[in-house]
Amino acid sequence: MSLELYGELKWLPKPPESFRADCKALPTSGTGLGTKARRLASYRLDGNQLTRLGGVLQSLISAGQDLRPLTPFRLGILGTGTLDLIVPILVASAARHGVALDCVVGGYDQALQEAISPSSEIYSKKLDAVLLAIDHRSLPLKAVPGDRAAAEQMVAQCAELLETIASAVAANSGALCILQTIPKPAERLFGSLDRAMPGTLTAMINALNMRIVDMVRSSDRVLLDVESTADLIGQTEWHSPAEWNLAKLPFSNNYVPIYADHVARLIGSLRGKARKCLILDLDNTVWGGVIGDDGLEGIKVAQGDATGEAHLDLQRIALSLRDRGVVLAVSSKNTDEVARKPFREHPEMLLKEGHISVFQANWDDKATNIRAIATELNLGLDAMVFVDDNPFERDLVRQMLPDVAVPELPEDPALYARTVMAAGYFEAVSFSEEDRNRSKSYEDNARRVALQRQAGNLDEYLQSLDMKISFAAFDAVGRARISQLINKSNQFNLTTRRYTEAQVAELEADKNAFALQVRLVDKFGDNGMISVAICRLSAPGAWDIDTWLMSCRVLGRQVEHMVLRELMLQGRRLGITRLTGAWYPTDKNGIVRDHYAKLGFAKTMEREDGATFWEIGTENLPKAAPMIIQRSGLPCPE
Repeated sequence: MSLELYGELKWLPKPPESFRADCKALPTSGTGLGTKARRLASYRLDGNQLTRLGGVLQSLISAGQDLRPLTPFRLGILGTGTLDLIVPILVASAARHGVALDCVVGGYDQALQEAISPSSEIYSKKLDAVLLAIDHRSLPLKAVPGDRAAAEQMVAQCAELLETIASAVAANSGALCILQTIPKPAERLFGSLDRAMPGTLTAMINALNMRIVDMVRSSDRVLLDVESTADLIGQTEWHSPAEWNLAKLPFSNNYVPIYADHVARLIGSLRGKARKCLILDLDNTVWGGVIGDDGLEGIKVAQGDATGEAHLDLQRIALSLRDRGVVLAVSSKNTDEVARKPFREHPEMLLKEGHISVFQANWDDKATNIRAIATELNLGLDAMVFVDDNPFERDLVRQMLPDVAVPELPEDPALYARTVMAAGYFEAVSFSEEDRNRSKSYEDNARRVALQRQAGNLDEYLQSLDMKISFAAFDAVGRARISQLINKSNQFNLTTRRYTEAQVAELEADKNAFALQVRLVDKFGDNGMISVAICRLSAPGAWDIDTWLMSCRVLGRQVEHMVLRELMLQGRRLGITRLTGAWYPTDKNGIVRDHYAKLGFAKTMEREDGATFWEIGTENLPKAAPMIIQRSGLPCPE
C-alpha cells in the first residue's frame, strides 16, 4: 500500500474517463483557462496523462495566455541525465499546486558550464529559481573503502562544486537556488557495514547530504529532499539501471510523477500556496464510530484497540501540525453539544476543544460549514484541507469548493494519517517563530471576534485590545520572516512583488529606499510581524510605495492607518513631501482594491488591465489609532 500511495499519488481522486478528451478540449484562449487546467491537474494522473496535460499547458504558457489564478513561475533546471523529458510532467504538477510553470533546461550534464557562463541559455529568460537536479553520477565520487582522508576530500570537492554552481546562479541571474539531496545507489559493497565504513558511496553521500543541508541553512536557498523521497519509494525501485543505460533517466520513469509533485509543492510554497488550515470531520475520522449513536463509551479512540489507535494517529498528526502553526477546525454533521462531548470528557482523546480554532457542528452541508470556517478565520478556501472518511462528503466538497484540498482516504483508518501527510499540503520552505505561533494567533483572534461582538462600538473595542505596534527598519533578525511574508502574502498585497532574502538584505543598505517591518501585540497575544512596507525614492521629495503587505488577521484594527502615518512621519523627516502607490490586480488581492482610496489618496491613473495609481501629500497624516507606538532602529519623528 505504501509504495502505491507514493508512486501513484493515491491521495488524489481518480481521473474521469473523459480526461484525454478534456485535455484536448482546453481552449487556446479565453477566460477561466487556469481554473480548468488546475482542476484537470488535481486528479491522480500517471506519467503519460501528466505529459499530455503538461504539453497543452506549455503551449498556452508559450503563447502568453492568461492562466490566472495560476501564479507564473519561471524555473531553470540544471542537472544529471535527460531532464527535458520530465518538464511537461513538472508543468502539469505545478498547475495542481496553483502555479503556471515555465521551464528552461540546461544542456545534458552541463550544470557547471551552464551556471558559470553569463551568456548561457539557462539565463535566456528572467528566472525565479534554478533547480540543481544533480545526482551521484555527475559528481567526482568513487568508492575508496577504508580511506577516510580520501573520502573526506572527495566529499569536500563535491560540496565545493555544488557551492560554485549555486553561487554562479545567484551572481548571473539573481534567482533563488533549489538544492536537492542525493539519493544513494541501491548497491552496497559491505551490506550493513556500508553506512559505517569510510569511503563507501553510502557513507560519502550521507556526509555530502549533510553538507547540502548546511549550505541551505547558511544562505538564501531552498532544500528539495529527494533522498527522503527515494527512501520512501525504496532505492531499488527509485534507481532503474535499464532506464539510465537506455535513456539516461536519473531515476525510474514510474516515479517522475511523485518527484514532480514534490518540486511543484515546493514552488507552490515559495509563492504562498501551502495550506494553512486542517478541517476535520469527526465520526469515523477523528474517532471510530458515531458519537450520536454509540455514545461516549461506544466510540473507538483508545490505546489497546486497533481501530482506536488508528484514529489516535490522525489526532497525533493534527496536533503536530498545530504545533508547527497549522490551524485546526472541525466540520461535522452533528448536534454541537454532542460533538464537543468527546473533546471535553473522553480521557483518551488527544485533541481537546481548546486546540480547535473554529468548531462547526450542525446539520448544514459540509461545503457551507467550510465556507463559514474560512470566513471566520479570514482565510481563502485555497488555504483549506478537508479530511472526511465519507466519499460522498469528499465528492460534494470537491464539486462545490474546488479550491479546497480533499484527500482520498483508504478504507483502513490506520493509513489516514500517512495519506494526509503524503499529500504535502503543508509544505514549508522555512520555519519561524511566527509560523510556530500561527495556530495560537488564530485561536486568539477568535477571542478577539467574541470581544468585538460584546463591545458597544469599534472605538471601545480597539481601546479594549491594549494594542502595541512596533516599527523597525529592515534588519538581519527579521530578514528571513520579511522575505517569507513578501513571497507568501497574496491577499493584502498591493503589488505582489517578490524579493529573496538576499534582496531584502540589499534593501537594508539602500540609501534610496525606506523599508519598514511592523509587529503588533495585544492583550490576547503576540501577532508577530504583521506588515511590511518598502518605499523607493522616485523623484526629489517623493517616495513610491514599491511593496505594502499586511496579515489579514489584523484587518479592521486600523493598522494600515498607523503604517501610513509612520511612513509619512519618517518621510517628512527625510524631506519627503509626496507618496505614490499602485494597486496591481490579481485573483487574490481584490480586498485592497480601494485601499488607497480609503486612506485618502487621490487616483492619478487607471490602466486598461485594472491597475490603479495613487498619490498623497505627507501633510495628510491619518489620525492615530488607540495603540502604543514603539520604534526600534528608527528615530522618533513626532
